[in-house]
Amino acid sequence: MELLTASYLMTIVFLWISYKIYKWSNPQSKGKLPPGSTGLPYIGETIQFFTPYHLCDIHPFIKKRVARHGSLFLTSIVGQKIVVSTDPEVNTFIFQQEDKIFECFYTDGFVKLLGTDSVLAYHGYLHKYIKNLILRLVSPENLKANLLREMDLSTRNAFQSWSSRGSVEIKKETESIFSLFQQMVFACVSKLVMSYDETKAKRNLRGNFKDFLDGLISFPINIPGTAFHACLQGRKKAMKVITDAFMERQASPNNLISGHKDFLDYLIQEINDKDTILNQAVAADLVFVLLFATFETTSTSITMATKFLADNPAALGELAKEHQDILKNRSEQDTGITWKEYKSMTFTHMVINETLRLANIVPGIFRRVIKDVDLKGYTIPKGMIVMVSPSTVHLNPDKYQDPLTFNPWRWKGKELHMGSKDFMAFGGGVRLCVGADFAKLQLAVYLHYLVTKYRSITVFLFIKATWIIH
Repeated sequence: MELLTASYLMTIVFLWISYKIYKWSNPQSKGKLPPGSTGLPYIGETIQFFTPYHLCDIHPFIKKRVARHGSLFLTSIVGQKIVVSTDPEVNTFIFQQEDKIFECFYTDGFVKLLGTDSVLAYHGYLHKYIKNLILRLVSPENLKANLLREMDLSTRNAFQSWSSRGSVEIKKETESIFSLFQQMVFACVSKLVMSYDETKAKRNLRGNFKDFLDGLISFPINIPGTAFHACLQGRKKAMKVITDAFMERQASPNNLISGHKDFLDYLIQEINDKDTILNQAVAADLVFVLLFATFETTSTSITMATKFLADNPAALGELAKEHQDILKNRSEQDTGITWKEYKSMTFTHMVINETLRLANIVPGIFRRVIKDVDLKGYTIPKGMIVMVSPSTVHLNPDKYQDPLTFNPWRWKGKELHMGSKDFMAFGGGVRLCVGADFAKLQLAVYLHYLVTKYRSITVFLFIKATWIIH
């Protein structure tokens, strides 16, 4: 009798597991889903997806599935069924239909790391409101009037500190050069946002962000000693520094630490407005997100631009010539970069675009389907996740000859300041990266001093990319 009961139980468990696997492998849709595989329940194809890969190439995970299934395919990652799009037309449609058919999406683990009230997850009116707040800092008008001067000074100070070493030699790993660039970018941005000076601060805010980023893509095990735990602690400590800065500033509103209004002062004014929808918690999170967004991505872009130029003497020579001509046309050699000079840097912007195209700093952009939608003959049901893959567009040999080659001249005569269906380094649609102009200006200022202050560049880098949910 006991043996028979055990047999019945095993049969029931087997049938239940089989049913779960069937349901997992056959998601419901009112039409035909794209081809692909969802793997095992919950695990899916996560391990293959998060495998490190060489940055300047299409991830083997995507390359293999595009060859097998086409430009749209179904997969499953971290418990989510995802349709991956490598089609430029579909990608453009997804961006154009933001808040109509698609909405921004982050995994539960990522939301936990960023905070449940993170401004990154806002939609519709709230997203537009937050975007307008950020534009107050990074608008072209403010870049021209205020930020260029501060960025120029910060970059010169960084180069001055490096020059005291006699030479900067980068070998074997990215860590040395990447750390230098992180320090430079963070010093500039944190000063502009909240007048933070690392040399005078009692707490290491940049170190907190490094801990946060080091564990951003890790198994969500919150136990001391794990990368995930260090990541959570890094965010907690960084938010403590930011929140304390808010409280100190609010306690003495007339005592401007920087000697002029910074973004923190502007947020405090907005909080004090009687008609505002902003509160201190959201404002502090906004400061965190701004620092987070620039800390790694801009540093990575600068690192990759340095590597590409070091490997391409012709491009380096052309860039140096453009900036030497700028110096020759100055009445005073030691003045900072002017807005007119920045706008004249045609080849510089060609270098920037080619760096962003080839480096693919953000390899995946995720959206959730708000209502059923038809894409290229397939029906994607409400609630499913879609992922836009910029790298497959940027490295498409049908659009870019020798796509894995760094060739700034390919941008000659083309639009340099706008994205397109074939160039989406900053995303697209209503969520086009609001800091795009800021990032490009930072890169241009860095490149100016790189080629006018240093005699040669020798860089040996081996860079791998990790998939970041963006």
